[in-house]
Amino acid sequence: MTEPTSTSYPVTIRGDLTEPISRWLFLVKWLLIIPHLVVLLFLYIGCAVSWIISLFAILFTGKYPRGLFDFNVGVLRWSWRVGFYSYQALGTDKYPPFTLQKRDDYPADLDVTYPERLSQGLVLVKWWLLAMPHYIVVGLLQGGLGYRSGGLVIVLVIFAAVANLFTGKYPRDIWELAMGANHWGYRVTGYAALMTDKYPPFRLGE
Repeated sequence: MTEPTSTSYPVTIRGDLTEPISRWLFLVKWLLIIPHLVVLLFLYIGCAVSWIISLFAILFTGKYPRGLFDFNVGVLRWSWRVGFYSYQALGTDKYPPFTLQKRDDYPADLDVTYPERLSQGLVLVKWWLLAMPHYIVVGLLQGGLGYRSGGLVIVLVIFAAVANLFTGKYPRDIWELAMGANHWGYRVTGYAALMTDKYPPFRLGE
């Protein structure tokens, strides 16, 4: 995966549509991802604890502890792979791996550039006050942060699944719109997770 440039946003996702997509598998993917959702539940609890610890670490030192940072990035990466396989994109039929690590052989990935220093004052307000406008938009697009379960994206993806059922093709316009919303959502998630001080842009896509 190409590393983000200095002008790129520090939180990036990759999603490579792997056609042909099964016409029927989308009907049971909710069942197939249950093992991942169980693991992610415990990982999210760990994320919440590490977020609190990191908040205080940034507040007093201006540094995000590297071990906690890597863990939280890994959880987001895992979440995105599961979402890409299921109802955030339905972009592949390849089952997601059970790992926090990067997997170049999987068609979806997420990366966050580690910040050498973060604002000690901004950490107190960016995740709730400054991010509030984005929360409203992401709530409409995806139904929330973390592993998304509602909003416009799932409607678009189900439309695409029905189209694929009858035509064997994933409509390109729906794909680009859904992926754009996912880019937006994960940028906001990274900002709310204190991983960057760079304010997320109000735009779809990369």
